[in-house]
Parts: sequence; C-alpha cells; structure tokens
Amino acid sequence: MDKTKSPEVVAGVIHNAFFQASVLAIMKKKPPSLVSLCLGVIGRHFEDIIEDLAEIAAIPSTMKMALVAIARRRRLLNDDVIVALADSSWKILDLSGSEVSDFGLSQVVKTCKHLQAVDISRCSKLTSVSVSELLQNCRSLEILRWGGCPRSENTARRCLRFLKPILEHVEGDSWEELDTLEIAHGATSLRWLLWPKVEKEQLEILSEECPRVIVNPKPSPLGYRGIDIPREARLDVSLDDPMVEDIDPKIWAVSGIVPRTSPSSVSSSEDLPIAEKFRLAFLERDTRLAPKRAKNARQHQRRAEKEWVTMNSRAKALALASLASKSLNIRN
Repeated sequence: MDKTKSPEVVAGVIHNAFFQASVLAIMKKKPPSLVSLCLGVIGRHFEDIIEDLAEIAAIPSTMKMALVAIARRRRLLNDDVIVALADSSWKILDLSGSEVSDFGLSQVVKTCKHLQAVDISRCSKLTSVSVSELLQNCRSLEILRWGGCPRSENTARRCLRFLKPILEHVEGDSWEELDTLEIAHGATSLRWLLWPKVEKEQLEILSEECPRVIVNPKPSPLGYRGIDIPREARLDVSLDDPMVEDIDPKIWAVSGIVPRTSPSSVSSSEDLPIAEKFRLAFLERDTRLAPKRAKNARQHQRRAEKEWVTMNSRAKALALASLASKSLNIRN
C-alpha cells in the first residue's frame, strides 16, 4: 500500500519553503538605490559644488543630512556648507571634527530648533558663545557630545555652568521638584552627556548639581540603571552613521582621506613622541588641503582653456595655419 502525504503535511512543507525563501530574501543584500548612488557621486565631487550649495539646496532634508555626513567624513564641513544645507526638520546634528565655527553653529541653531542629539566634539573653532546659543535655542536637546581635543576640552569646561540650573525661586528641597517654568536657565531637557575625558572634579559637579544628566553611559543588556540607552548616546557609534548606511563609501571616498578618529585612538596618540605628533599633524593638514589643491588645479586649467579661446587674432591665425598645414600633409 502506497503511503501518501496528507494535505496537512503538504501544507506544512510549502509553508516551510516559503519561510526559508523569505529569510534568504531578507538576508540577501539589496542593491543600492538610485538616490544612494547619486549621493555617492555628488559626495565624491563635493568640493566642486560648495560655492553653489545655496542655489541647489532645494532637496529633501534626508538628502541634506547625507551630504553633511559625507562632507564631514571628507573634512569639507565648514560654515558655508552647514549653513547652506541646514533644515528646520533636523533632529540630529553631527559636526564632530569639522571646521564649523561659532558663526556656523549660531546660524544653524536658529533654523534647527528641534535638535535632540548634537555632536560638537573635536570642533576646535567652537567656543562657549555658540554652545550657549545651542542650549538656549534647542530646548529639546537630550544628547550632547563634546570634548575630544584640547580646545574642545577647554570649551567644555567653560560651558559646564550652562548645564547647571539657576532657580528664580529657592523654595523647595530640590530643583528636580520644581516646574520647568521656574528654571531660568540650564539645559533642562539634557539627559545624556558624552565627555570621554571628563575629569573627576567635573564629574562630581555634574553628579551633584545636574543629577538628571547621565555622563558617559556604558552599554549593557539591562541598560543604565534600568533605562534604555539611546543609540545616539553610545560612544562607539557616530550620530550620522544612519544617514550614509545605504551609500557605499567606495563611491564617495577620495584617496588620501583620513577616516574619523575613534576615542581610543585619540587617547593612544597622547603617548606618541612629539616628532611623530608633528608628522601626523602635517599629514592630516596636507590631506585636508588636498581637495582644495585639486579644485584650484581644475580652475586653473579651465582658465587656461578660456584664455586660449579668447586669444588675439594673431594667435588664432597661427593656430589656423597650423591646422591647415597638418591637413595638407595628410593629403600629400
């Protein structure tokens, strides 16, 4: 007697086959979208469009954020770029390691008032002036990253007072019990502060006077004291990584560009000899100026071609005579 499979068994086999096919389809890497490919190409030639960003910036906010992320990685992010691309819908701003100054950040926070996470670490051109404006204009700011280099560390120490609440009414046992309206100043919405090189004294001040602010939380399966740590509050990730995760770095990468320095490599560089530090600083500066030199070379070439076209009649006559002689030689 032949054993035949029941309808239930057949249905189960089909269901498992469809399930495995679905899993394989999910695991299979999707090809990049046309938008991602275009952003990669634009990012590769970003230095050529910096002067025209204000005119071509009528693009979706997500694309603007991707361009800012690419510009930061290519060390082309400065005041002109960030001011031209700033969008009021942004909730994340990553300026780490950029050339943005007080002017650029002050202009951006006037437009982007709904920022929730900001990274200004290793921004040597920022001072307490623009950081104060950041905290005053962005009342939804929950995550802040700063420090990372000598000048940024100094700025962070100077800005520490901005995080402390200044009460208009001193009644009550703790400022935590007061209403937000009773607090005249202070980053009332700030919850996470990433400051890798924070000193013990500064950490004690923050713990006593800003108990709401959690400094340098360490990821764990249970979170921090039962609180889930946001991805943006982790030291091992960059704020703007999601903006370029669908873009192949090989598309916009330029030869010689130095990748973003991680906190561990920054700390280890302090043990290097002075001569090695100077050498690395020279290489970094030379790499940062390489795109500008390439742009100047292209501009010089275009000017030379224009000058050749607009030369005097004598030069044109010589060129025509040369072409005529070449054609006669070919005929003979």
